[in-house]
Amino acid sequence: MSEEKKGIVIVMFKYSVIVKGIERKLSDCGYSVTILAEEYDMIQKLDLITSLFIVYLPKGIADNRGDIGQLMHICDRIQATGRNMVLIGEKDDAPRLMEQCPQLLAYAWVNRPVKMNELEVIAEKAIKDSGKKKILIVDDDPAYAKMAQEWLKNDYQAYSVTGGMNAISFLLKSPVDLILLDYEMPVVDGPQVFQMLRQEPVTQHIPVVFLTGVGTREGVERVMALKPDGYILKSTTKEKLLNYLREKIG
Repeated sequence: MSEEKKGIVIVMFKYSVIVKGIERKLSDCGYSVTILAEEYDMIQKLDLITSLFIVYLPKGIADNRGDIGQLMHICDRIQATGRNMVLIGEKDDAPRLMEQCPQLLAYAWVNRPVKMNELEVIAEKAIKDSGKKKILIVDDDPAYAKMAQEWLKNDYQAYSVTGGMNAISFLLKSPVDLILLDYEMPVVDGPQVFQMLRQEPVTQHIPVVFLTGVGTREGVERVMALKPDGYILKSTTKEKLLNYLREKIG
């Protein structure tokens, strides 16, 4: 970590002794730490002294609509600051919570009980990543999406979702700098997602590049007829993908 002291705000739903312990350990690591318990209006007032927000989630949040609503309220306020966020919660809650709120996939998750060495590494990475361009990969093939995310993670903040409607939910809460959109997907395909994105004021100006497995002239013409911001073959190499993205968004 650099010599500059970095500010972290820990937001919790209610007071917790465990959070006080996390505060002490982060302070020992050189961070300036502030705790907010139910004082969510203070979030945007603290953004000038904050490099990162950490949200400490209550157990069983995935089964509590009231807590989920409160979390969305907190996220909206944090997103308005432009700062990054890390979520701390129960391992069993993570997959169900992400399914209900796909936009949370944009943020790192730390399981309880918290391992401080792990939290320090994730917090430092989240602070560094806050200045990177954001890319969303939309593909129904989890293996491809994961591979592409791994390829991009050192140069961009890369996120992935496996369905068209999940992409819409994600983007309405967490805008990105570019979308890599699979052309052929079941239920809601790429062209349908593209049309919905262009109809939403929040997403209509985000560059969309289609991912396609068809490299024939007819296939490319069909993709480009929709007037996306580009296309790239799914068979392309990591190096070519990164070079293409650097030309598109830097």
